[in-house]
Amino acid sequence: MNGLKGLSSRSKCIWLTSLLLLVCLAPGCLESDDSASSTDEIIADEHIIYQGNKSFVTMDIIHAESADNATLTYTIEIELYHDLAPIHTDNMRSLAQAGMYDNVTFHRIIDNFMIQGGDFENNDGTGGYAANWYGYCDGEYMNTSSDCDSETLYTLPDEADNGLRHLPCMVSMAKTSQPNTGGSQFFIMPDDITEHDWLNGVHTVFGKVVSGCEHVTTLSEVETGAYDRPVIPVIIISATVSE
Repeated sequence: MNGLKGLSSRSKCIWLTSLLLLVCLAPGCLESDDSASSTDEIIADEHIIYQGNKSFVTMDIIHAESADNATLTYTIEIELYHDLAPIHTDNMRSLAQAGMYDNVTFHRIIDNFMIQGGDFENNDGTGGYAANWYGYCDGEYMNTSSDCDSETLYTLPDEADNGLRHLPCMVSMAKTSQPNTGGSQFFIMPDDITEHDWLNGVHTVFGKVVSGCEHVTTLSEVETGAYDRPVIPVIIISATVSE
């Protein structure tokens, strides 16, 4: 109160009134409770992207007509790089948690190149879409999901410039020739390649097979027919998420 010494009663009153006005005009003073409530509602209405740096997706895969006649299960573990491709990794994590990859095939396999799967709609490479609304509808940016005609058109924004490369055992997003068209389909490089450098900066690499990549190589060598489709199906029996 040393600053009030020497002031008249009227001057003290004016000084205190001015101080109160300055405090109330400071950021966050006005309607703080209402603002917090509005923010909470907005967050509740949106999909919250996974905030961790890493998580894992484990896939059990068979090379057989069905699980009933399978004699061998191949297990691979994929480490997702959430810090480098937050949207793509959140998408795969969400799809796996929802069971969307269960009983889905690797519909396209090319030796010395990759194995591709994730079309939970048609199992032939013509379907699949993003797990959540990430701002893109069939490759076009839109303000809200209500602007998109159907959730089956939900796609992902490219995150290809993240420094990750198409090296052995890496996991990347399949898409059309147009930008921002990734959905649910992905492909994995076997461990007997060097690098698919022409894909770098175009397709988004977002994870790596950290266990069982030799199985990816084995599966990349199965017999295929028209459209690089395996003669005997290669099926993801289950996909589970762990931290």
